[in-house]
Amino acid sequence: MAKKAKTSGKSGKSPFPSREEIIRFVRESDGRAGKREIARAFGLDARQKMDLKKLLRELELDGSVMRTRGKRLADPARLPPVAVVEVTGFGRDGDVLAKPGVWEGEDAPPPIIMRPEKKGRPALGPGDKALARLTPILADDGETVREYKGETIRRLTSTPLTVLGVLEKTGGHFHLKPTDKRAKQNYVVEMGDVGDAGPGDVVRCEVLRGRGLGLKRARVIERLGSLTGGRAASVIAIHQHGIPTEFKPEAIDQAEAATAAPLDGRTDLRAIPLVTIDGADARDFDDAVFAEPDEDNGNPGGFHLIVAIADVAWYVRPGSPLDHAAYERGNSVYFPDRVVPMLPEALSNGWCSLVPHEDRPCLAAHLWISSTGELRRHRFERAMMRSHARLTYEQAQAAFDGRRDRATETLGDAVLGPLLGAYRAFSKARKQRGVLELDMPERRVELDDQGNATGISVRQRFDSHKLIEEFMIAANVAAAETLERKRSTLLYRIHDQPGVEKIEALRTFLETLNLSLPKGQVLRAQQFNSILAKVADTEHRDMVNDAVLRAQAQAQYAPDNIGHFGLSLRRYCHFTSPIRRYADLVVHRALISTLGLGPGGIDEMTRDLGDAGEHLSVTERRAAAAERDTVDRYMATYMVDRVGATMTGRVTGVTRFGLFVALDETGADGLIPISTLPADYYRLDESGHALVGDDRGMRFGLGQIVDVSIADVDPITGGMALRLVAGGKPPPKGERRRKPVKKSRRKCEIVKRPRKR
Repeated sequence: MAKKAKTSGKSGKSPFPSREEIIRFVRESDGRAGKREIARAFGLDARQKMDLKKLLRELELDGSVMRTRGKRLADPARLPPVAVVEVTGFGRDGDVLAKPGVWEGEDAPPPIIMRPEKKGRPALGPGDKALARLTPILADDGETVREYKGETIRRLTSTPLTVLGVLEKTGGHFHLKPTDKRAKQNYVVEMGDVGDAGPGDVVRCEVLRGRGLGLKRARVIERLGSLTGGRAASVIAIHQHGIPTEFKPEAIDQAEAATAAPLDGRTDLRAIPLVTIDGADARDFDDAVFAEPDEDNGNPGGFHLIVAIADVAWYVRPGSPLDHAAYERGNSVYFPDRVVPMLPEALSNGWCSLVPHEDRPCLAAHLWISSTGELRRHRFERAMMRSHARLTYEQAQAAFDGRRDRATETLGDAVLGPLLGAYRAFSKARKQRGVLELDMPERRVELDDQGNATGISVRQRFDSHKLIEEFMIAANVAAAETLERKRSTLLYRIHDQPGVEKIEALRTFLETLNLSLPKGQVLRAQQFNSILAKVADTEHRDMVNDAVLRAQAQAQYAPDNIGHFGLSLRRYCHFTSPIRRYADLVVHRALISTLGLGPGGIDEMTRDLGDAGEHLSVTERRAAAAERDTVDRYMATYMVDRVGATMTGRVTGVTRFGLFVALDETGADGLIPISTLPADYYRLDESGHALVGDDRGMRFGLGQIVDVSIADVDPITGGMALRLVAGGKPPPKGERRRKPVKKSRRKCEIVKRPRKR
């Protein structure tokens, strides 16, 4: 608690505290302060107590303080020293993550990292609740809470712990090897607890309670498939992340009963040569494009575009079984070997897919742009279209480069020329706007017919990719502008500016490369682009791109607009992919309702858009994590035959337990454990993203090129262990180091030291 204020003046009356003094007192009191405690601390008389009551009310209304149970006051951005927490999962390095059981702040609660349980206590798992002692860890400014360290006082509830893993038979009993690379141990499964599963099967097990010595026991409760098949990687990810895969019979029946949409009430666009341009492995086609020179003399060099999007809202009505199924999934999930669709196949690959040469209902955005890519005006309509060609990105790019095949030759310059012209106009606008231009290569897993990985390659980026992206961005902006102008319900796609702490960490890191970010002004994407341009042709390119990406906030869905930082747009939403994103379907419904385009509008919805935005943001992150884990497992499977080989890689992550390294050849990610680095006492330099040896001064930092040997590969978890062969930076010449490490100290560990302020 703050010390009692001194009185002043002959009367002995204490001065009335300022707003800042009260806020500081509340913050330091850790939720134990009320009006009485504040009045006593500052020595206030009866009249001053009345003024205090009024001021506290003002502070509460403007969010400077919040009232907790028992009429106590607290800093809305801080947690009490003791609170109930609920375990939510695990961090990248295996830390147990939790959230407060009660959180009354408007922003997301700060992260809580639980300390390891004391010896003899079972570890906390997802869903467990505990009474915990919370210690705030402050950011560099000494004020902002970066995170909390939690220490269990008493476990309150425990959920039955289940583990996903693969059965392995050893002698007369089974072992369960968890699929989660953060798991520290295997489990024993007795013969009577196996059920119908066998060696090599992916299973879900319940961990049996007990305090016996040795490995814990588990019991199979569900057999999910066999690891021997090439498609096991996606099976594991689907179940590990809880991706829904089965549609209820009512939703299937509704999808299979769908028929062709009528032309009545729709504009007939079937004669317009709309084309789809997608990846060669695309399974569904929800957007088609067309461009022509604008006939308006007042828009010289401009274009009229049509972006036609599948009319999913015609088939998926609010409150229907299909709607509930689509909302639960939130989005389709794309794996190298399969798709888990948001909608049943009868719609996702049928009536809602813009397959060539078949009539399909659509919602069409007519866009008029200037010669410099400025969106001048736009109009939406419900229409009937017919795709004139299904082109791949490679086909379209070859045609733009003058190498045409039968399909693109048939379309001719009249169709392809304006598309390329419109893209070039958009490129000017993009450059002028200052869009964040990160260069992050995407890895592609190549599979054979059995689903086995046969190679890892980098997806090429063509102008044809960028063309579709720019057309879609323009249509999304037009949808947001239309709904905002009509004061309609709107689920925005928002992307916040990077947080102060992340920017400071990035600035500190860039200083190690003699690069600087301006201080004292609002950062824009263009300033990041200037940094990226400086390193574009240097060895630091990938490292700086990674660092800039890590500094960015996550994009999300919300009904309140804050703009899109990465795209440098004041308003933005998702409209162009309603087959695979429920958020786009919400926008379609809003347009239909607002513009009076027929049935299926948002007026029929009862779902709160705030809750919907949070749910869809979560399902999007869930899908991304599942897709990433699957690629990791496929890469690990592909690398099994390379164990013992030496390869070159780049340090992509620095943690207290080792270095993450991405191999140049495949992009596969592996860990060099700190225990295998040259013997020393290592210090984690968080701001410099490096491990630094206290005795010998060797430095291992983000972006450094290292030679490694592949020590071990685990296809089950997707993990890969590496050993350092060569790399790291010696201490600067002439710098004094301590005497060599003695044999008794040849052990690697981290010595955490406070940062210099």
